[in-house]
Amino acid sequence: MVAGRQVARVGLMGGTFDPIHLAHLVTAEAALEQYQLDKVIFIPTGLPPHKQDHPVTDAEHRFNMVTLAAAGNERFEVSRIEIEREGPSFTVDTLEEMACRLPPGSRLYFITGADAILGIESWREPDRLFRLCRFIAALRPGIPVERAREGLRRLEERYSSRILEVEAPALDISSSDIRRRVTASRSIRYLVPDAVEAYIRKHGLYRSG
Repeated sequence: MVAGRQVARVGLMGGTFDPIHLAHLVTAEAALEQYQLDKVIFIPTGLPPHKQDHPVTDAEHRFNMVTLAAAGNERFEVSRIEIEREGPSFTVDTLEEMACRLPPGSRLYFITGADAILGIESWREPDRLFRLCRFIAALRPGIPVERAREGLRRLEERYSSRILEVEAPALDISSSDIRRRVTASRSIRYLVPDAVEAYIRKHGLYRSG
């Protein structure tokens, strides 16, 4: 906890992380610094409800890759909370459980892409989500900034909650592109941490598309 502060400020970064890449890490670090968070906890999804019709790499592989990526940063942690939960993983359930696990009074900040937040009304209990945490929106390449901000402001008015923005270097990296590159035997160097690249090669992930 930051010296002189009584309440912990904890960032939560959920995602499929299939695989985790450098843009995830840069965004987490930027949010941690910009909003003076005490730590960021990465939460790989177990069974993503929005991807049940799409193949997703085994949760243990994804968890292991996130653990390798977070190693070396003492303010990064990785949680198995969604992997160990049976059935689909809903963010509202995760936030409620994390609030119980963390020290009383901890403030939760959920870090995700602005595009994801703009679709939050398709998530389970969006009104409760805004009561459980403060959202930090990462403005990503490919999404017009002003259009994204207009959408975020509308959500702020609708749910009476301020949405923060994170300033991070523009890294146009996606997990889907990384998977395609591996399948096509193309380089993913400098897109993922070296340890994650070695893990993907060792276990033959994404080779079959």
